[in-house]
Amino acid sequence: MSRATERTEVLEEVKKQLWLAGPLIAVGLLNYFLNVISVMFVGHLSELDLSGASMATSFASVTGFTLLTGMASALDTLCGQSYGAKQYQNLGIYMQRAMVVLTVVSIPVAVIWANTRFILVFLGQDPEISAAAGEYAKLMVPSLFGYGLLQCLNRFLQTQNIVFPMMLSSGVTTLLHILFCWIMVFKSGLGYRGAAIANSISYWLNVTILTLYVKFSPSCKKTWNGFSKEALHNIPTFLRLAIPSAAMICLEVWSFEMMVLLSGLLSNPKLETSVLSICLNTTTSVVMIPFGLAAAISIRVSNELGAGHTRAARLAVRVVSVLAIFEGIIVATVLILIRNIWGYAYSNEVEVVKYVATMMPILATSHFLDALQSVLSGTARGCGLQKIGAFVNLGSYYLVGIPSSIVLAFVLHLGGKGLWLGIICALIVQLLSLVIITIRTDWEKQAKKATDRIYDSITPELLTS
Repeated sequence: MSRATERTEVLEEVKKQLWLAGPLIAVGLLNYFLNVISVMFVGHLSELDLSGASMATSFASVTGFTLLTGMASALDTLCGQSYGAKQYQNLGIYMQRAMVVLTVVSIPVAVIWANTRFILVFLGQDPEISAAAGEYAKLMVPSLFGYGLLQCLNRFLQTQNIVFPMMLSSGVTTLLHILFCWIMVFKSGLGYRGAAIANSISYWLNVTILTLYVKFSPSCKKTWNGFSKEALHNIPTFLRLAIPSAAMICLEVWSFEMMVLLSGLLSNPKLETSVLSICLNTTTSVVMIPFGLAAAISIRVSNELGAGHTRAARLAVRVVSVLAIFEGIIVATVLILIRNIWGYAYSNEVEVVKYVATMMPILATSHFLDALQSVLSGTARGCGLQKIGAFVNLGSYYLVGIPSSIVLAFVLHLGGKGLWLGIICALIVQLLSLVIITIRTDWEKQAKKATDRIYDSITPELLTS
């Protein structure tokens, strides 16, 4: 193959990935800002209401939203590979199957949310804040079920490379969410409770828009053939991917939340917790960029493996790795450049602002590593290697990361810096492990596994339809 042809292929792959990643980054940010907007509105009421809403939002993310996101990501493999193999009728079945499973899983999570107050009091939290958080979490229960369905719809569409309708739907929902919050919080007399109700309304609005699009759009004509009892079959096949997919994401997210909890045990807990919370919010926002790239490479790899195009899958991984390096360098540089002023976005206290400034270079380093590991994790999802990814995350964060954080923060007395440096240790181990796995991947074998996975989960009736 000539060098000019190779250059053309690389440029085409770059275009495909950026075309996918751009809208997916927007979708991730817009969905993330729903909860942020709600908490911002509550912040104009009272300190107690803000504390309760913030705690409930964090609790909901850890116990519910992260779990559902992880389980739904099994569709990255199943729908993506089926689409590549042109088994279009399978995508609608997979989506319905995921919706059934996630709805069932949401029931026990809803029970947990309904008892948030008692759980938080048991964990030693302030009774007043726990009561407010408990009320807020109860009213967020409808959003839990809507969120699960939304994740399934998003995966169904994005694996078909249908990303702009998702972005438009999320954009409309987020804009209307501002109006919903204003009405529910300030005009209805519901106060902070109104923000939780607004969340539920917005999630279900997004679900409704995308459902109508799937039903009536010609783009989904091949992949959506209506409801089918086939969705109730082969649920164990879905769970074999869904459970390790959830473990991959939950193990990583929970380690960051644990870091904030550990900051409350340091010598100046109010300062440390405030700064670590600012750092976590900052990281969560900027990490949406590599998450978009990760979703894009998951789609590209799963589509190409399903089609049996192993060379194209390898090229996609090489391209996204370079894109992630550039993205990591650019964002890390920006974080370092704004280090002295970023703290003012959250606080007017000089002590907090200066502490945030010292943390920003550490955040920049962690983002660079996170960008690379995110796209390699996306590659693993595209291949269906979630089980290996779950073990990598378990070892990286809980055998290396958290213990390192404890030693650096409490034994070597590095405080919040030590906690985050421990996470960097985890990211290094995670990245090196994923690099080795990616380099050693037998792409021909993965393509064969994709074919086997597709046809093992199709009933004879569907094959002949």
